[in-house]
Amino acid sequence: MGGTIAGLAASAADSRDYVAAQLLVSDLLAGLTTQASCVLLSEQVAQIDSKDMDLAVWQKLLQRCVHWLAQADVQGLVITHGTDTLEETAFLLQTLLAPRKPVVLTCAMRPANAADADGPRNLRDAVVVAATAGAQGVLAVCAGRVLGAQDVQKVHSSRLDAFSSGEAGDIGRVHQGRVDRQRDWPAPNASQTALLDALLAAPALPRVEILLSHAAACGATVDALADPAVAARHGAPPVRGLVLAGTGGGTVHHELVAALRRAQAAGVRVLRSTRCADGFLQPRPGDEFPVAAGLSPVKARLALMLELLC
Repeated sequence: MGGTIAGLAASAADSRDYVAAQLLVSDLLAGLTTQASCVLLSEQVAQIDSKDMDLAVWQKLLQRCVHWLAQADVQGLVITHGTDTLEETAFLLQTLLAPRKPVVLTCAMRPANAADADGPRNLRDAVVVAATAGAQGVLAVCAGRVLGAQDVQKVHSSRLDAFSSGEAGDIGRVHQGRVDRQRDWPAPNASQTALLDALLAAPALPRVEILLSHAAACGATVDALADPAVAARHGAPPVRGLVLAGTGGGTVHHELVAALRRAQAAGVRVLRSTRCADGFLQPRPGDEFPVAAGLSPVKARLALMLELLC
């Protein structure tokens, strides 16, 4: 899919300045050595910096995943992906595919020609996980850690170990060519065939925006987002949903509460998450704004988009 793992820096000695998505997947596999006993087939699905992920790329990736997962002799998939939106792609794949085979996303924090490039190890570890007997579900592999799609979040902007599963904990670790599992593989969800077909046929996703609650917040931000006339002036579709990244346990500044009530009354769906990296929100009786239980703001946004799609 591209990403930093396929990126190139102007100088191997200074990898901070680089361009993502320059090498082909065949280039990445050329130097790969792994203890996993398997045959590797590769396909270039996209070649992008993952900050620019969009519906068209997701649709193509989903189509190719469906194709390969249906092949009886395919044990698992490995997807090279940029770190910036890896957690969103992982959540989308787990929600729509619910695979009984492993689908492993891997990445890098340093470009391929950096003196201390981390991509080769991550790719090698990802192949090991995909070839592990009994593995299933959508997983992320980075810095020797195996993380589940539901929980994985990018939590650091530069270190090699940039991802976390928070309080849920890692699925396991990769050590010297084997997986030491610490908890169960992600369980398959109920079949989402109808939702998958709807997304693959969709010309666009329903517009859902993320809003942050903070000190001295202003309700005018919500009013502007929810106003169809504002969207029309910018050539954008009207907002159909808002995800609120609340403070602490999902609390909301009082200026935003009044504006969110107006938005709800106008037919805009509102979901609450938390801006905290760790901890889970749980629904409570009488919640005025429903909670996206266990989901970060970006994953809650995707969940609401999928709900609004049908």
